Amino acid sequence: CERAAYYGTFIALRTYLIRAVGLDDIQAGIIAGMFGGWFYLVPFFTGAAAERMGFRKALMLAFGLLTVGYGTLGVFHTLGPVLVGLALIVLGGAFVKPVITGTVSKTSDTTNRARAFSIFYMVVNIGSFTGKTIVAPMRIQMGVETVPFFSAAASLLALVVVFFLFRPPEDLQSQPKSLKETLHSMWMAMSNLRFLALILITAGFWSIQGQLYASMPDYVLRMAGETYKPEWYANVNPLVVVLFVVAITHLVRNWKPQHSILVAMGMIPFSALSMASSAFLSNPVSVLGFDVHPITLMMVIGIAIQGLAECFLSPKYLEFASKQAPEGKEGAFLGFAHMNTFFAWLFGFVFSGYLLQTYCPEPTTLPAAVQAAHAAWLAGAGPMPETYAHAHWLWFAYTGIGVLSFVLMAVYVAVTERLDRDASA
Repeated sequence: CERAAYYGTFIALRTYLIRAVGLDDIQAGIIAGMFGGWFYLVPFFTGAAAERMGFRKALMLAFGLLTVGYGTLGVFHTLGPVLVGLALIVLGGAFVKPVITGTVSKTSDTTNRARAFSIFYMVVNIGSFTGKTIVAPMRIQMGVETVPFFSAAASLLALVVVFFLFRPPEDLQSQPKSLKETLHSMWMAMSNLRFLALILITAGFWSIQGQLYASMPDYVLRMAGETYKPEWYANVNPLVVVLFVVAITHLVRNWKPQHSILVAMGMIPFSALSMASSAFLSNPVSVLGFDVHPITLMMVIGIAIQGLAECFLSPKYLEFASKQAPEGKEGAFLGFAHMNTFFAWLFGFVFSGYLLQTYCPEPTTLPAAVQAAHAAWLAGAGPMPETYAHAHWLWFAYTGIGVLSFVLMAVYVAVTERLDRDASA
């Protein structure tokens, strides 16, 4: 329920901020990036509070906050209340994450923990897939401002389930870390240059993957039309991961983790390049006898490449990140290994806002004549307006980021391997 609520709104958040709240592309990018980024930072601090409260009370508080937060987005469409609603969602989500992962960890043992977490990740993907599937027709038929109501309903359902069904063992809680201990661990990890460099370099990968939620939805609506469903395109990513992650994990089981990561980093530029290439195809494209919009075709291909790349990266990333830690500090470092997503979301969404405003602007912000020409072009009754002639350059920019990230990762691997050889000599 929580993942369905989150992804249902997150996939439409930029569009909501622009069309319902009245922000421009840059402003929407900044706010959406802060929202997505803080989701990966705040749980480090709410985890201790959840331990002290007890997991059941923490979950009830979390889903109460989420219900009110999403409901606020549905009811109010001015910036002040919307920012309050987003803050409540971040806070509520930050309680959910440590409670759920903590419950999985503490109610399983060494004989079934891997299976327990596989169930957890399966449910996460089910929620993500379901939320994005449901909100697409809602956005088309009732407007993007109605999407948060779905998320509020999903959160309320979760609250009811927790109230009636969730009864964790009394000994589930453990001794929580203090705020001082959390800050000390964060400083220790982030001040390690080798670890920080790995986080920043791999953030380039996730900044491209994050375009599923930053650039892709608005790009599709502006370049293909309002009836197209970018929410469904985004579902290709979890579908590919579910289908191929086991086989790819088996394939790379004997690889050095850095080599598997390099394969992923080498694949990710081709995702963005595929998305850009729709500009060079005829409209429509015949695929197995069916006419398909070139943006639909190349988005699906690009997103599928992202999913395959993620299968190479994710199983090995934490293993490699742990090896960057000083001996005995692996656990503390692993706790902050996903800070790459925090940096990726902040950068990716803000950069996306500038690129969209420059090369693929929101039609309603343009002069009436350009709006009319844009509508005629989408209807097949006129040429593409000059304003959108270079919209695909947005994806070339992310191709460049992917290439740079791959080169930096290759240099990083070469340097760290040499340092490790010298240290052991």
